[in-house]
Amino acid sequence: MNRRVRQKVAKKSKEKVELPSNPEIGDAGLCPDSNEDVDWTSLPDDTVIQLFSCLNYRDRASLSSTCKTWRVLGLSSCLWISLDLRAHKCDPGMAVSLASRCVNLQKIRFRGAESADAIIHLQARNLREISGDYCRKITDATLSMIVARHEALETLQLGPDFCEKVSSDAIKAIAFCCPKLKKLRLSGLRDVSADVINALAKHCPNLIDIGFLDCLKVDEAALGNVVSVHFLSVAGTSNMKWGVVSHLWHKLPKLIGLDVSRTDIDPSAVSRLLSLSPSLKVLCAMNCPVLEEDNAFSVNKYKGKLLLALFNDIFKGLASLFADITKMGKNVLLEWRNLKTKDKNVDEIMSWLEWILSHTLLRTAESNPQGLDVFWLKLGAPILLSLMQSSQEEVQERAATGLATFVVIDDENASIDCGRAEAVMRDGGIRLLLNLAKSWREGLQSEAAKAIANLSVNANVAKAVAEEGGIEILAGLARSMNRLVAEEAAGGLWNLSVGEEHKGAIAEAGGVKALVDLIFKWSSGSDGVLERAAGALANLAADDKCSMEVALAGGVHALVMLARNCKFEGVQEQAARALANLAAHGDSNSNNAAVGQEAGALEALVQLTRSLHEGVRQEAAGALWNLSFDDRNREAIAAAGGVEALVALAQSCANASPGLQERAAGALWGLSVSEANSLPVWKFPRTCCMGNSSNQIILSFLSRESIAIGQEGGVAPLIALARSEAEDVHETAAGALWNLAFNRGNALRIVEEGGVPALVDLCSSSVSKMARFMAALALAYMFDGRMDEFALIGTSTESISKSVNLDGARRMALKHIEAFVLTFTDPQAFATAAASSAPAALAQVTERARIQEAGHLRCSVAEIGRFVAMLRNPSSILKACAAFALLQFTIPGGRHALHHASLMQSAGAARVLRAAAAAATAPLEAKIFARIVLRNLEFHHIESSI
Repeated sequence: MNRRVRQKVAKKSKEKVELPSNPEIGDAGLCPDSNEDVDWTSLPDDTVIQLFSCLNYRDRASLSSTCKTWRVLGLSSCLWISLDLRAHKCDPGMAVSLASRCVNLQKIRFRGAESADAIIHLQARNLREISGDYCRKITDATLSMIVARHEALETLQLGPDFCEKVSSDAIKAIAFCCPKLKKLRLSGLRDVSADVINALAKHCPNLIDIGFLDCLKVDEAALGNVVSVHFLSVAGTSNMKWGVVSHLWHKLPKLIGLDVSRTDIDPSAVSRLLSLSPSLKVLCAMNCPVLEEDNAFSVNKYKGKLLLALFNDIFKGLASLFADITKMGKNVLLEWRNLKTKDKNVDEIMSWLEWILSHTLLRTAESNPQGLDVFWLKLGAPILLSLMQSSQEEVQERAATGLATFVVIDDENASIDCGRAEAVMRDGGIRLLLNLAKSWREGLQSEAAKAIANLSVNANVAKAVAEEGGIEILAGLARSMNRLVAEEAAGGLWNLSVGEEHKGAIAEAGGVKALVDLIFKWSSGSDGVLERAAGALANLAADDKCSMEVALAGGVHALVMLARNCKFEGVQEQAARALANLAAHGDSNSNNAAVGQEAGALEALVQLTRSLHEGVRQEAAGALWNLSFDDRNREAIAAAGGVEALVALAQSCANASPGLQERAAGALWGLSVSEANSLPVWKFPRTCCMGNSSNQIILSFLSRESIAIGQEGGVAPLIALARSEAEDVHETAAGALWNLAFNRGNALRIVEEGGVPALVDLCSSSVSKMARFMAALALAYMFDGRMDEFALIGTSTESISKSVNLDGARRMALKHIEAFVLTFTDPQAFATAAASSAPAALAQVTERARIQEAGHLRCSVAEIGRFVAMLRNPSSILKACAAFALLQFTIPGGRHALHHASLMQSAGAARVLRAAAAAATAPLEAKIFARIVLRNLEFHHIESSI
């Protein structure tokens, strides 16, 4: 137990017990210093109550259930002085069940209109303070009923969301029903009339703190009648008549602090208020454009008055409230909190300023006005960090939320300002946030985790979070029963998991299991939690080892459940991405098959390709692409309507993003592979945070799916995608057309649909060597003679095929195949190799001809056989092309070179290669490439025999 906050308590629960009021900032724990066993049931009652006071409601209830004595202690009224319902769905039934505990309830915080409606059922007649947010739907009837039942109310705060449905009638009810009211802060009211304000002045004589924030209209003259007010805020309120304000408000006899931040107040009004009000000590005018544009305005002439604005040093101004300001600087708030000798008046001002600054900085961060970069770096960030150490929980929460907000540039694309994020890190903000995240107060946990999550988008901050133990803290918070805490913690793990270096640490901290459990725990009605959990699992699944952790933790079932049942597009997108990444480790684990075998997985992904949301379609297509290289998956995808769905997707994405185009073509590429291929492997679609860059591609022989793609109209959209400007789309479209071209009917369809010019363009001008290579091989398939007979019959059931000029298309194709092959040759090197069989000469040719990415290709027996047969083709160009392809497949060091060499040895390819190398009529390129392939086969034969 933290001795710094432990206070004297009574022995019996019936007597008054003093509870700690300050949030936990330090690292002190609840464990005893000794290693001896502790008999917890023998603890004194006061110690148990003190322990209960440091737990949230769920943990308190769980601990109370361990024995009868603790159950009685858990019901002690001293433990139910304050109640925070923001994370709970509090309906009347729940409120009634809590009523017996709330006899002495003094403070309540709630969220939303439903919880507001339930407050009266708590029957907490002694309630002193009510604070609510998400109040847009709260009505006059609800608010009037609340205040009518709680006449002892001293503080009422609704905001910072706008109270759009609250009118002057409800505020008048507050005045009539709450004569003891001291503090009233309401946000976003449409109209605060004179009658309402006069009623408050008349019936609430103790009202010293008023805040009408972000209101559309407030009667300025009537506010001048509230003579009891000490602190007044109209921050963000529009349509203020500053002439009236400056002539009336300076007459308020007790006015100490005035907040006009985020308004259009002018310099003359500020000057009049500061110079004429005898009681006014502090005027806060943060982010007031009209005032800031007056370069001639000076604050130095108002001695004894403090003006807080963006153009002056706020820390220095705050220090001026104290007698000794020499050592304060940026630590002024911390120094004030640690003062041994307290000044009640100064403390009152400083507490109000903490609330005002936290609210104003958060609102300013939310609107993100231009031109404040210097302010945020020099003053804004340090102020927020200082406010995070406040003794006021609400101030701490808003400061943490402000840090989470002010770094964000583009929320849609998760872009943050790196300078601001690193400023927080340099000033010790990461440690402060992690300490708040370890607090037992769930509101602080949630907001601190949110700030850590946003800041961790920056790689340097993410590294600092990991080094400070943040991964373990977030993994622990992800297990929270509080949905808000779990949601923000999952968001933090999502952003941290982008870094490859953090994935293993997240798994070791139990983060994978925690994230999977979140999906089952909040499987419905909690889209934010589900999206963040699925997003984090998607990043983790990109790592081979972590992907196994995800599967072992039940992640496949959890993610498929989301893909099948969740209707929120963000969740669908992340679930599909996670399944895609799980299936992307072909050689190293069995997750691909596991995903395919999960009931409803493939059907759900096929259905998601029809989503109206592009991101969902993209990730679903990517998942089907990876899954399609398993024979059983491919057949099941086709049976679930995958061919039709993916063809339709390809047809619809002509104007879509390159990512969607790539995956649509890639999924059709995957479906077109042969069932006869052995050991399926993958080319990984690019997704956020993919962990493996070594792409692999299976080549095809012939499949029912390939034929079906052609019959469903898949050729034309693939040709259109081949004309994309994106390099990645070139590769997948060329690969799909290459697979389809193996079939004679599809080859003719490609010609009929104008595919030859498209492939020629790829072959000659694509930036991607792989796209050029596969386009050349597709053209070689189409014109090696196998299509000619079929062309006489046609591809369709109709009797008349489209009229095509095969001879012209063949000449065009062969011309560009030849040009493509020649771009990888060097005449001088070829001349040297022709004159000598020296290894060095052949190695020089190989190095020039090598296409690095082609080393990841894995061919079937049929593919190898077709290229070997092509060495006997009458066309010298196709001979050279075939030899060039076999060279790529057998270059030592290639991922599947040994496999290809074994297939060629078994097929007796060496004899054909020797004949090609020695043929007098063969082109020089074919001869040299054939000799190099023979040399490669010898190398692999020796290697395999060692």
